[in-house]
Order: sequence, then structure tokens, then C-alpha cells
Amino acid sequence: MNWAFLQGLLSGVNKYSTAFGRVWLSVVFLFRVMVFVVAAEKVWGDEQKDFTCNTAQPGCHNVCYDFFFPVSHVRLWALQLIFVTCPSLLVVLHVAYREERERKHQLKNGEGCQRLYQNTGKKRGGLWWTYVLSLIFKMGVDATFIYLLYYLYAGYDFPSMVKCTQDPCPNTVDCFISRPTEKRIFTLFMVVTSLVCILLSFFEILYLMGKRCCECVSKLQDSKQVARATDIQNPNSLLETNTKRLIGKCGPAPQYMVTVAL
Repeated sequence: MNWAFLQGLLSGVNKYSTAFGRVWLSVVFLFRVMVFVVAAEKVWGDEQKDFTCNTAQPGCHNVCYDFFFPVSHVRLWALQLIFVTCPSLLVVLHVAYREERERKHQLKNGEGCQRLYQNTGKKRGGLWWTYVLSLIFKMGVDATFIYLLYYLYAGYDFPSMVKCTQDPCPNTVDCFISRPTEKRIFTLFMVVTSLVCILLSFFEILYLMGKRCCECVSKLQDSKQVARATDIQNPNSLLETNTKRLIGKCGPAPQYMVTVAL
């Protein structure tokens, strides 16, 4: 399988990522894609051919293999890597949309006009939500495939021998898996790297939310400082404001009536 497309895609989104996002990309490339391409595909190889059973009953071998391995590990990991990297395409497309909108705006109003975006790749507004939703989707994909791997194969272990009682086997048949220890190691390795990617995405979401909250608090404090500076420069307006507040609290002045006796 050719992974050049995914490499180019993730390299393009790398410049829009945070520090956690760059670490995530490194983990995906070095510990998932490279290990998958270089080692995992060769370890599994033609797994159905290497799966042997101690019977010559026609069809028994195929039925037992399909029962214990409904989906190939290699194909399941390939789907996982594709689904977990495709959300990055949304970020790239969103940035491209901003750049095209900015280009049309300058063509219409001239190059000296006010820009729509100070930085098209800065995570603000809709791009911020696109980036956060892509992280949530990545976490969901990794978690789903980890569960599928556990559910389909009843765990992450590879026994050296399994017993099959499926039809058309005449009786309980012993079937043997080739290189079970090596496959167990690679399976655990892929699961652990998936969990690491989930944690990195979770920390990146916390970082983005914390940064956004700090920016909101900073803007609120700046607005208060500007309001105070304006009041200091205009003492008359401050006096009028305080007078209105005082009148509002105390209420209108009481009215007295004077009666003159004749």
C-alpha cells in the first residue's frame, strides 16, 4: 500500500498544528505507519496459508480461519490509519477556503484594502472549531478501533493453538497460528501507540481550551482598563455617572407641604 498521499497530507497540516499536534504526527509516522509498512505486513504475510489444522476435511480449514480471524489485523490497522489521518484534511481545506476568500476580497477591493484575516492559518473562529472537532474525531476513531480489535479477537493475545468445532469439521480440530509471539508483540505495540495518540489529542484539546479561556480573560481585563482610563480622562462624565448611581440608590428627594394657619 502506498502511504505517500497520507504523508503529504499530514506534512501540509503540520504547520497549522500545536506542539502536541506535531508530537502526534511524529508518533503516527514513526511508530505506526513506518512499523506497519516495514514490519507488520511482513509478519502477517499470507496468514490464511500459514494457519494450519490437523484435518483434511474440505472446507474445515477455511471455516476455522474465518471464525478466529473475521478481519485481518493488517487490513483493520490500514483502515484505522486512514480514518485517523483524514480529519486533518478538513483543517487544510478550511485554511484553503480562507485563503481563496482573502484572494477574492483583495481582487474585488484592491490590495490595499483591509484584510479579512490577519493570518489565514491562525486558529480563530470557525477554524478553531474545525481543529477541535478533528481532534475529537481522531480520538473517537482510535478508541473505536481499539475496542473492535478487542471485541473481534476476544483480547489482544495470540495463542499458539486454538480448538475449532465449526461445521463441516468432523470433530474438535486443533489449529495452529504461525508466529503467535511476534504477532502478539506487534498487536500490543499498535494498541499502546493508539492510546498514546488518544492522550496527545486529549492534551491538545485541553491546551486549546485553556489558551482560549486565557485570551478571553485577558480581553476582559483590557476592556476594563480601557474603561477606567476613559473615566480618568473625562472626570465630568465620571462625576455624572456616580451622581446618577447615588440618586438611583437613594431615590427621589422627599416632598414637604407647608400649611399656613389664618
